[in-house]
This record gives sequence, C-alpha cells and structure tokens, in this order.
Amino acid sequence: MNYIRTILFNIAFFGGSLFWSIALQWIRLLPRAKAARTVEKYYFGYILLITKYIMNIKLELRGLENIPKSGSYILASKHQSAYETLILPIIIKDPAIILKQELTKIPLWGMYPVKMGMIAIDRGSASQALRSIIRGAKRVKAEERPILIFPQGTRTKPGEKAPYKIGINKLYKDIDLPILPVALNTGVFWGKNSFWKKSGTIVFEFLPIIPAGMNVKEAMQELETKIETNSDKLLEE
Repeated sequence: MNYIRTILFNIAFFGGSLFWSIALQWIRLLPRAKAARTVEKYYFGYILLITKYIMNIKLELRGLENIPKSGSYILASKHQSAYETLILPIIIKDPAIILKQELTKIPLWGMYPVKMGMIAIDRGSASQALRSIIRGAKRVKAEERPILIFPQGTRTKPGEKAPYKIGINKLYKDIDLPILPVALNTGVFWGKNSFWKKSGTIVFEFLPIIPAGMNVKEAMQELETKIETNSDKLLEE
C-alpha cells in the first residue's frame, strides 16, 4: 500500500508544486508579510493535506507551551527531510528560514523564499556564509520574526550523527536571542533523498528554551544534547 501511496503522493507533490508556483505569481504584488501568509496557507497547506490524506502521515505536536508567544527568537531544528521546511512555517508564525541561495534561483518556485523574506546564504566561502547569516538575522530580528536554522547545515538520516556547524554558534553569540530547540522523527517516514515514503506519525517536539546570554560553549552543548537525545528517543517510539 505504501508503494501506491508514494507514487500518488509524488505525482501530487511535484504537480502541485508546479501548479502553485504558477498560480501564486501574483503575490509579488503583495506586501511581504501578506505574501508569506498566502504561501503558507495555499502551498504549504496543500503539502500538509496531501501528506495526511494521500500518504497517511499524521502530525503530532509536543511542547507547544515552549513556543514564545511573540518577538524574535532562534528556532533550531533537527533536519531529516523536506517535510519540516514546508510544515514548520505553518506552525510557527512567519519564520525566516536560513537556506542556501541556490534555492532562490529555481524557476518560478524561487520567488517564494525571496518574497517571504527568508535568509539566503552565499556559500561561496565559510566567511561569506556567516556574513550572510548575521546580516539576514539582524534584519529579521528588527522585524520581530523567528529565525529558523538547521544547526547541522544539511539533512541527516535518522540516528546519523553529524557535527553542528559554526553558523548556530555565531548566530547565538552575535544576535543575542534565545533558542527554541526542535526534535523530530521526519526521516523515518520521508527519508533524505528517498523517493519512497512511509505512513505513520511524524512528531515535532518543541523543547524548553535556552535563554540568551549564556556562555556560548555551554549553550551549544545544551542545544546539541537536547536535540539529539530527544530525536533519538522519538526513533524508539
């Protein structure tokens, strides 16, 4: 049954992505915040629906009480699939995702991250990437929006260990914002670079806030421990 679901889902996913990339071109005329809400409602909402009703992947949210009610903060999430990049913006109000600049150059679709005010990283060198992150983060902080970063810098397979990059360290130190860690198990059902998907329940677990102003080394150790320990626990459920 998963094979049939996956084939139907991928048709709906790629076909729908093309459809919405064309159908929502008019948001270029809207103010940034309204354009972002429109993309979240129609395109991201569409992905949530087909994931639920075609692929039979349910979504469970834990620790919602840990999400700040307003203001800017750093949302540091485990990254195992494309799912979290498409669904977290529905759960978290108007986040700015730190993403690679190449995504903004995809025909039609690339206008989404630009218009939504995401933080595109110039990965020409490590120093350029860090400057891109800090410059964009300062803008987003002034807008009082959350900043979504994947500390490992890339998708990992469930249970795979990969180092946390210097970007999260620099962001915490220079921007002076609290961190909301996120553990998840998305890779079990929507694997990295995997055509085939699995039905089941995806869990996003929002963990207790790491306050701003801590010793950077201690804060980074706490962040990694929280995300990795709790993500591993979700794999055991």
